[in-house]
Amino acid sequence: MATIGTAFDIATGALDADQAALDIVANNTANVNTPGYTLETPTWTENDTASVGGVNFGMGVQETGTQSQRDRVLEQAMQQQTQTETASGARLTALDQMQAIFSGATSAGTDTSAASGIGSDLSSFFDSLSSLEASPADDSLRQSVLSAAGTLASDFNGAAAQLEGQRQSLDEQSTSVAGQANSLLQDIAQLNVQIESVSPNADAGTLEDQRQQDLTDLSQLIGIRTVPTENNGLTVTTVGGALLVSEGQAYQVTTGEDAGVTHFFDAEGTDITSDLTAGGGQLGGILTTRDYDIPQVESSLDALAYAVGSNLNTQNEAGWDQNGAAGTAIFSLPANATGANPAGSAAQIAVIMTDPSKIAAAGTVPGSTPPSGEGPSDDSNLVAMANLENAGIVNGTSPTSHFSDMVTSLGSLTSEVSSENTAQQASLTQLQSQIGSISGVNLNDEAASLETLEQSYEAASKLFTVLDQVMVSALNLGVQETYS
Repeated sequence: MATIGTAFDIATGALDADQAALDIVANNTANVNTPGYTLETPTWTENDTASVGGVNFGMGVQETGTQSQRDRVLEQAMQQQTQTETASGARLTALDQMQAIFSGATSAGTDTSAASGIGSDLSSFFDSLSSLEASPADDSLRQSVLSAAGTLASDFNGAAAQLEGQRQSLDEQSTSVAGQANSLLQDIAQLNVQIESVSPNADAGTLEDQRQQDLTDLSQLIGIRTVPTENNGLTVTTVGGALLVSEGQAYQVTTGEDAGVTHFFDAEGTDITSDLTAGGGQLGGILTTRDYDIPQVESSLDALAYAVGSNLNTQNEAGWDQNGAAGTAIFSLPANATGANPAGSAAQIAVIMTDPSKIAAAGTVPGSTPPSGEGPSDDSNLVAMANLENAGIVNGTSPTSHFSDMVTSLGSLTSEVSSENTAQQASLTQLQSQIGSISGVNLNDEAASLETLEQSYEAASKLFTVLDQVMVSALNLGVQETYS
């Protein structure tokens, strides 16, 4: 009877093990669409053998837990690739918006026609000067010059305002992203505590799934590095090494303003803005555009506005107006602006000449004040002003060429970042597929496992029937019994 009892124990253990494995399959199937869920498989362990009459007999099997199918190397690779892809994606979005300012494209509620018209404004302004050459005394042509100058200055102002508006919008976005990152850091720290408590020496199953999903989400926001610690915990830092999570403690990223620009600081008060910019993630892409791309375009636009305004002022001041007086400035520019530092010129350039008779068309004859010459028909100084259109007054290039080069460079940068983002998306998709093949739930595989386990469960159940009939036969010795 002891041997039959042992057989019953083996059958019972088999039923328990099969049922536990079936529960794992059911859980996998239920979570097939759960983000971050990792495939779980049963862990089988052979029971200790039993010795009967000097002969060792197997005692069956038991299911001792689950094992999540993870690949730490691939997870780290996907984390880093996510940071790279989201950084270029965020930068591309911002560059597209900036390019639209100068391409004439429109977005909801945004009129970009003024900024995109700067190139044609330049041509129209210099064309108006050329038209005035034919009849320097024509008041309507003189007024056309001032009108064209006003349109040009207004469009410079509009472009600068739109760039500044985009910079402020990105600044606000960066603060929001940092807030989202802080929330995830807190969640990761709490999961560290739970994992270290529940499963310090082995895979923690769904708790680790949640932590890994939080890390993936965090990688989309900022650049991070992770280091495993004792008891199955994780330390999280920025790419530059600023501490973000240690065991159960999260260290928040804080913000502060300097000259109207948001900066980011670690728990020790160290400015980590450049660290977060270089680290990647959505915040890295936003900060790259805010701190590098937009300032470069603003600087180029300021240089153009300053060169046009200051050179035209200088040339007009070199001539004589209709009233025989020395020429005066046409444009106003920031008081502290210079050729070496034209900051603010595009935003502040304005036409200050209101009287068209003040346009100094006449040139100066040496030794004559006021000048002698052709009187109202003298256009020699006007010719000199019109010739500025093709002069290398903007860092060695003409105004129209400078603007064209600026727009072309912006388009090339946008195209380059777009190509990078496309390649990075492909790499990220490939990594996701590799991880999915290892860690994802395949319903066909689960169906096959289900069928195998059901057959095993039925076999163990059948053993109970056989053992029951054997016991009945043993108890009814001499009575013929049959069983199947």
